[in-house]
Amino acid sequence: MAAGWSDDEVRRLLRAGELSPVRRGVYVAGALPDDPIPRHRLQVRAALGELADGAVVSHVSAAVVHGLPVWGVRLDRVDVTRNRASGGRRSRVVHVRTAPLTVEEVADVDGIPVTSAARTLADIARTLPFEQAVVILDAALASKRVDPQQLAEAALRATGWLGSPRARRAIAFTDAGAQSVGESRSRVAIARAGLPPPLLQWEVIDRFGRRIGFVDFGWERHHTVGEFDGAVKYGRLLRPGQQPGDVVFEEKRREDRLRDKDLAVVRWTWDELDRFDAVADRIRRRFRPW
Repeated sequence: MAAGWSDDEVRRLLRAGELSPVRRGVYVAGALPDDPIPRHRLQVRAALGELADGAVVSHVSAAVVHGLPVWGVRLDRVDVTRNRASGGRRSRVVHVRTAPLTVEEVADVDGIPVTSAARTLADIARTLPFEQAVVILDAALASKRVDPQQLAEAALRATGWLGSPRARRAIAFTDAGAQSVGESRSRVAIARAGLPPPLLQWEVIDRFGRRIGFVDFGWERHHTVGEFDGAVKYGRLLRPGQQPGDVVFEEKRREDRLRDKDLAVVRWTWDELDRFDAVADRIRRRFRPW
């Protein structure tokens, strides 16, 4: 309005698809992203202008701003925290929380005031279900956004806060070896199935001293390896000039070399993570004694 646009002009641009509403009174040119993560970043920026002084983007919204992957989490509200003892509220678009915040626990990411990585992860570990929290915590360690000591200190700072025992449990389980959402979810599924903890990114060497490669999960004493087959994984393995079929063929040759080393190979896919009992049974049946 201040720039001279009329209500009618804005409505016409919206009908034509030249503008899309992010929230009431806030628009972007063109269509909103289909991906919920960049769409949530837009929602965060849209909320900034209406937040009270001192409000800091936090929790899952802060994880999105920090560039961490999230899975299984609703992204319909923007999470913020104010350094106050009371006054929290939840609306359709913003969840305002109140909690102590030190200067060291606030960062600036692309002009957005946000809780630091360590504080964000401690808050997430306190408030999200275990599996969803582990996905974000693993990614933060793998990308070196934080180190284990910083995570432990952030959990200690939250001692006595709501959800602090849950946070300690999730942080203790975190491992930097998980390299994707699927691998983090696989770790949780393996633990829940009562299987022994595997080695992550286990480097396998053949009998001639040559590297066969790294496997996602390894049970060396049981001569068994586990591989999570996500579509993203094969895209990540593509080299310039390669086709997806080339990667699948190389993966088949790699698996043959693993079997030549007398290792059983168990694979599973994204769809099997929600019903992991059958996969766990396959793994147990391939376990061999020392």
